[in-house]
Amino acid sequence: MGQFMVNTRHAAKEDGLIACPECDLLLHVRDAPAGSAANCPRCGCTLYRGGHWGLDHAIALHVTALVLFTMANSFHFITFKLEGRENSSTLISGVFEFARQDLWLLAFVVFCASIAFPLVKILSTLYVIVPIRLGRRPPRGGRVFRFVEFLSPWAMMEVFLLGVIVAYVKLIDLATLDLGPAIFSFGALIIVLAAGESAINRRDVWNALGPSEGSTGNRRVGDTSHYSCHSCGYLLFDAGAGDHEPHCPRCTAHLHHRKPNSLTRTWALLLTAIVLYVPANVFPVMTVISFGKGQPDTILSGVVALINAGMWPLAAIVFFASITVPVLKIIGLMYLLISVDRGSSWRPRDRTFLYRVIEQVGRWSMIDVFMISILIALVKLDAIATIEPGVGATSFAGVVIITMIASHSFDPRLIWDRMEQKHV
Repeated sequence: MGQFMVNTRHAAKEDGLIACPECDLLLHVRDAPAGSAANCPRCGCTLYRGGHWGLDHAIALHVTALVLFTMANSFHFITFKLEGRENSSTLISGVFEFARQDLWLLAFVVFCASIAFPLVKILSTLYVIVPIRLGRRPPRGGRVFRFVEFLSPWAMMEVFLLGVIVAYVKLIDLATLDLGPAIFSFGALIIVLAAGESAINRRDVWNALGPSEGSTGNRRVGDTSHYSCHSCGYLLFDAGAGDHEPHCPRCTAHLHHRKPNSLTRTWALLLTAIVLYVPANVFPVMTVISFGKGQPDTILSGVVALINAGMWPLAAIVFFASITVPVLKIIGLMYLLISVDRGSSWRPRDRTFLYRVIEQVGRWSMIDVFMISILIALVKLDAIATIEPGVGATSFAGVVIITMIASHSFDPRLIWDRMEQKHV
């Protein structure tokens, strides 16, 4: 995919300005050529992309995704056969098993990430783009589309599918597994929904929902002090705005110059994640009970079992996602917090890139939680074989969720603020 840099001028008499969400540099908007992305010349952040298919394709793909979602939740997912007995599971079976064992947090997380959030995302997107295609503005469309953007990292269907693959590999040598039509519908749903999202030009949608980017309403000549909406990118210059921080006129989000108490909140969340990380690795995440005997498994012992079975690639994926990623996220966020607090001006572009990576990879650590939800739904053959979730699974899910919130709480613009203050 081609890339190009947008113009950088801090003061202009014309509209068409945006602020980089990661370094806050003011930039002129230019149309991105087909197959290209507009990048910030200072920090490298991707501002927007060009060459999308259009709303007709997006609507068709999202309607198809809705049909596939219905199929994925209506038919059998996997059937487990052992010793003449069999048990079939659906997409929501793991949620019911977690709830039956009073693990409500895990039930809520799995339900939201694999079922509720994807469905709400599909319906909300259609609610916004269908009226726009008809030349109308949907009621509260900005607020709804902001909610769609918020749900994106929390709708984890592709991570859930990887968890299904890990569970399948763990069980394939122990029993007979039959894949149902729901799992193929689920895989097709992921592909179709990804294509539907790429077909949408988000910048055009936001401009259709309210004032276009660069609306400089109350701007004065030479004024570069501004609010930039982190949800929709709307730029509001605050000359004469008063003491109260305003709301975005496009998506109604509360606007701040910087995220309030960003460093304090991120430190608090990070320390909480560190505390939870200990029981997440010490206590078993699940226990395999066969003919009355239990064999508890921690995250690390699960990786070792995959290695002993000769499944090196899968063991590497699980080890990276479940052990390496959480540790590196915690260390990376600590480094960013300390460097900002000390006012470091060392390699701000690289530190911004580090933040970008941390924010993107954290969700993949949910593989183990999703794998357990599949296993406990399939393997429940009374005395023959049963798998029960352990307390470590709840702690680990807490680590993943809290580190994701922590990375969202950190404001990367502080990296550049401290550097510029030191330079001045």
